[in-house]
Amino acid sequence: MNETEFLSLDEIIAFANEFYQLILNWLQVNLFTYESLIQLALIFGLFLISYLVARVFSPFMHKVFEEKPLYQKIEKFLKAMYLPLIWWFLVFIAWQVAVNLDGSIIFLRMATSLISMWIVIRLVTLMIESETISSIITVVAWSMVTLNIFGLLGPFTNLLSTTTFTMGTNVISILAIITGMISMVVLIWAALIVSSAVEGKLREAPTVTPSARVLLSKLMRIVLVVLAFLFAISSMGIDLTALAVFGGAIGVGLGFGLQKVVSNFISGVILLLDKSIKPGDVIEISGTYGRINKLAARYTSVISRDGREHLVPNEDIITQPVINWTFSDKKVRLHLPLNVSYNSDLEKAMDLMLEAAMESSRIIKNPLSRVLIKGFGDNGIDLELRMWIRDSENGVSNISSEVYLSIWHKFNGNNIEFPYPQRDVHIVSNKSLAEEL
Repeated sequence: MNETEFLSLDEIIAFANEFYQLILNWLQVNLFTYESLIQLALIFGLFLISYLVARVFSPFMHKVFEEKPLYQKIEKFLKAMYLPLIWWFLVFIAWQVAVNLDGSIIFLRMATSLISMWIVIRLVTLMIESETISSIITVVAWSMVTLNIFGLLGPFTNLLSTTTFTMGTNVISILAIITGMISMVVLIWAALIVSSAVEGKLREAPTVTPSARVLLSKLMRIVLVVLAFLFAISSMGIDLTALAVFGGAIGVGLGFGLQKVVSNFISGVILLLDKSIKPGDVIEISGTYGRINKLAARYTSVISRDGREHLVPNEDIITQPVINWTFSDKKVRLHLPLNVSYNSDLEKAMDLMLEAAMESSRIIKNPLSRVLIKGFGDNGIDLELRMWIRDSENGVSNISSEVYLSIWHKFNGNNIEFPYPQRDVHIVSNKSLAEEL
């Protein structure tokens, strides 16, 4: 059974009283004096000056450097740093002046330290996109700073380290849990940053295929996150062999409850390895036609021509027929069926169809476009224009419509008739019918 060791109620009350007395004594000695009030007023006045200067300085810097690529990348950080940096600089100067004049400096020195901490915390939180993680880091950092100011960081740390409980054969303190959680957040965040940087480098490498880029970046991210998690667990004092049972439970859960999730994940890995599809390919599956935008662990993102983004499960791409228009060659042949009247000049109609195809900039010259006679129908001659394009990701219906419209104008200008359905009806009179009978 787990045994937990907590402080007794009397010890907690004694610690709270000691905490209260320390704060009260500190305030009486340091705050309620004439020199302390002057320092606080000076710090507040310098804050107002810094605020006004930052309000003027920020638009000026934006106007001067707005077209610089480097400034565009760091503008968000600079705007957040103008006020604390100016305030820190002014308070630091006031601190040094007070030292030279042999004046009281306790609040000036403290303000300098607090503003420095504010700058560091703001920089860290700006680099973290998650608002929740940023808030947690901010609260923890300021709590530690506050305890350190009043000289209570050491006693509070000892309290957390002496409050322990056991898990099997492992004795874990609350301090170890907090340290491990902080380490996990920081390490996972660092792992994601490193993996994003590696992914950016892979994206710039011309010799790496798109599928290999996605596969390597995902493997890098998984490995770094797993290592960060294991290191954080180890820092808590937990034996990693204890995770064997937990891993077995996860395996059972995957076998029963997460079959589709695992199937889609494995299918995604297979798609990346066999290179059957890759980002940028134009595919058609289950009536969905579009360009592959992203290969994720669970799904493949396909953006259609109307702007809709379809999230197709990876398992469906493995098990269902998929038309990859750009698998081995980006050239695609389009078929445009057409009928002309029997009274029209057939050779002239075929030449006009080829001219309409050649006038479009998207129709490539090699292979050449062709017009074939497919048959002699009831109402006219069945023709088919076959033409090649290289940019199917830009759509195939639009180029077909463009060529059809050009053919329409050319046929009307050269007396080429489009056939209409015709039927011959023979009416037999009653007299004729009677004679036949």
